[in-house]
Amino acid sequence: MLSVVWVAFLAIALICGAVTGRLDAVTAAVGTGAAEAVSLAVSITGLMCFWSGIMELIRASGLAEKLSRALMPLLRPLFGKAASDREAMETVSANVTANLLGISNAATPLGLRAVDRLYTLEGRRGSPDTVLTLITLNTASIQLIPSTVAAVRAACGSQTPFDIMPSVWGASVASVVVVLLSGRLLRPLFPDEK
Repeated sequence: MLSVVWVAFLAIALICGAVTGRLDAVTAAVGTGAAEAVSLAVSITGLMCFWSGIMELIRASGLAEKLSRALMPLLRPLFGKAASDREAMETVSANVTANLLGISNAATPLGLRAVDRLYTLEGRRGSPDTVLTLITLNTASIQLIPSTVAAVRAACGSQTPFDIMPSVWGASVASVVVVLLSGRLLRPLFPDEK
């Protein structure tokens, strides 16, 4: 699907460039943009490696596991009857913790394991509330250390790339609250398919 979107963007740019008589500027921008994208990717790699190492130390030290246990009481009310299943709540909590710490590479397999367990508990596929809640938490996750955004800011010349942290915390907490409330309020309008 994404490839269709990008091809559409490219086609629109070429058509607009041809219609406005600026096709040479569009084609020049393609080369310049590609070079800048490669330069940005290379420049943020070092900072991303650094923060991935820090996150791995947090995981190896046991801090991630302690945080996961601390989150259990907050997550239990969101998952209804699935909250009584130890394995489901451990994987859900580990997924949320990985996202919280910015370890997205670890969050994905944990999320897949959690969804599989939640489907098993529901006894069916489809869109059970517990799975939708997990997807919501995973998508609108709260991040304590926004390392990717900070790395991009540093690569673009920011002298204080982490000064966005309070804004990121506020925006991510607000987004999680809004999506969870919206999900709860709108769910009755879309009955479950059995």
